[in-house]
Order: sequence, then C-alpha cells, then structure tokens
Amino acid sequence: QVQLVESGGGLVQAGGSLRLSCAASGRTLSSYAMGWFRQAPGKERDFVARISWNGGSTYYADSVKGRFTISRDNAKNTVYLQMNSLKPEDTAVYYCAASLILMGATTRYPYWGQGTQVTVSS
Repeated sequence: QVQLVESGGGLVQAGGSLRLSCAASGRTLSSYAMGWFRQAPGKERDFVARISWNGGSTYYADSVKGRFTISRDNAKNTVYLQMNSLKPEDTAVYYCAASLILMGATTRYPYWGQGTQVTVSS
C-alpha cells in the first residue's frame, strides 16, 4: 500500500504561482496513476488533474486547463502540480491520490494524502 504526503501549499496573491508536491512511500510510485483534487469549504471534492504511470498521458479539469500542470518524477517518487495564474476561486485544500488503474475525472481513487491548504488572496 502506498502512503502519500502533500506539501507546498500556502498563501499567495492572485496571479501568483505555487508548486505542490506529493511524495509517495511504501510502494514504487511508478506503479500508480496519480491525480490531484481539491475541496473548498462547504463544497465537494473536485477533480483537478491526473497523470498516467509514466507521465505520457495527462488530463485536466476545464477550470485549470492552461494554468496548472501535473508532472511526475518516478525516480524521486514524487508527483507535482504547478499552479500558475492563481485565482481566489482556486482556494481549497489540495489532495493527491493514487490508483493502480488509470482513472478519469473521478474521486474513486483508493489511496489519498492528507491534503495541503492553498489560499489565494484577491
């Protein structure tokens, strides 16, 4: 079973950038397709982006397309989410998740991290 730990969240002004990291342990990250999700207060957890095992396939929610980039470094057992041109509506707790199966825009990933807070001020 894989364990996931997110980091890199924080407070940033609108228009700024952050890079989130998701470090995996317990199992080799290359065995898993990975996703990023976010949950704003009082709202459901939403899909943000996902990446295939070797990084050859990525998929984004329309709300972040062109601003966010998901990537991975399997040698470092880490997945990243580069977030540019941040908006106040991007404020949420961001979670990474892992699945042995390549998933679409769904929250049905079996393994989750604890989340990292991203706050974008206007």
